[in-house]
Amino acid sequence: MVSKKKVIVVGGGLAGLAAAHRLQKNPDFQVEVYEKREILGGKWSAWKDKEGDWIETGLHVFFGAYQEIYDLMKEVGIYQNIDWKEHVLTYTLKNAESFEFRTLNLPSPFHLLPAVLQNTYFSLKEKLSLSKALFYILFGSKKYYQEQDQLTYQEWHRKQGIADKMLKRMFLPMTLALKFLPPEKISAKIVLDVTGTFLRENKASEIGFLKGSPETHLTQPIAQEIQAKGGQILSNFKLKEIKVSQEKIEALKFIDLSNNQEVEKKADYYLFALPIHNLKKLIPSQWSKQTYFNKLSQIESVPVVTLHLWLDRKICDYNNILFSPDGYIPVYADMNNTTEEYQTKSNSSRFQFVVAPAFDLIKLSDEEITDLIWQNVQEHYPETSKDAKITKAVVVKVPQSVYFPNKQTDHLRVSQESPIYNWVTAGGYTIQDFYDSMEGAVRSGNRAAEVILAKN
Repeated sequence: MVSKKKVIVVGGGLAGLAAAHRLQKNPDFQVEVYEKREILGGKWSAWKDKEGDWIETGLHVFFGAYQEIYDLMKEVGIYQNIDWKEHVLTYTLKNAESFEFRTLNLPSPFHLLPAVLQNTYFSLKEKLSLSKALFYILFGSKKYYQEQDQLTYQEWHRKQGIADKMLKRMFLPMTLALKFLPPEKISAKIVLDVTGTFLRENKASEIGFLKGSPETHLTQPIAQEIQAKGGQILSNFKLKEIKVSQEKIEALKFIDLSNNQEVEKKADYYLFALPIHNLKKLIPSQWSKQTYFNKLSQIESVPVVTLHLWLDRKICDYNNILFSPDGYIPVYADMNNTTEEYQTKSNSSRFQFVVAPAFDLIKLSDEEITDLIWQNVQEHYPETSKDAKITKAVVVKVPQSVYFPNKQTDHLRVSQESPIYNWVTAGGYTIQDFYDSMEGAVRSGNRAAEVILAKN
């Protein structure tokens, strides 16, 4: 009888879980997942606070353009946990103003006509300035997109002669929602890549929310499926050291945080699905000058702040994701409206805000952040927020979250296959088309698993 190949997956986020799920389906493999925290999910984790309310690491939604995460969810039997919303992108502004973009069920690019013709917030001249650049967005080749990594999105936008009002009012919240970065700090390649995908496909920008917490409706069901197929998942294990010889990994040294004891684990393959700032610290010094690991060591991270805000009354009726160019709330949602299991007993508003850009904001106290955002909320909902009071606020700070895709950095992203035979990498910073997103995490995990499967 041939013994099974053992794979250690380090990191219990979506990338690690997707990789473990794919590998454990193969009867020739035995998978062990090690996670530093008590909970799984990584950037998509959630936990209950002392009052029993779910707190999420960030505000995350599903897009129609995704595919492999849906394949995974269907395999696990949880795709029905997504609640799809009306296909409209709504921008809210100060003084209760708003504008929106809708599409028709027509072949591309004709499905975009309502977005151009029905929108009255931008002038005809401003919309025409964007229309001239749509050719590059819709029909640009991969080579063209790659060349735009030499520019920030702001530089590309202005180079095309697109109205500055569109940069500040439409694309600013879009880039902050994508990567928590303003247009002057994000590669044009990423914005064009993502918007091109959304604009080419009719349903690509359709948005869905989970019916409840990611812990209940996403990560735990995947983890349970892995365990049901014989895989192991161990929490509270922090990777301390990667022990290597000249050509391969020999073992991993963990600290079991439950008892502060060191343990050594060996496997045939090692799959690292860690945040880039953690992985960089662990790269063995003797490999650090190799091009693959040198590239990884140059990738930086972006700070992210999320504010959960409960009010004593309902002030918002939108049942969808919302964008805003005003203040520090580029993307947010009233989860009382969007998420079935988050509905409050009194039907009062319960918001989740992405607070961005967070480079300076993350240094503020929780109280200062809450006060700043509450001022923004009152400016957006001046009538309905009159006399409204905050009943609870929870700030979640992640000093190093998604990778930093500034211009001239896309070449730093690496493949899932490393030059070391038994080292494989997964994560949004590895090469796949969806970057640091739920879909990107799953795709990177799947690709990493395929690298190992192909070796056997």
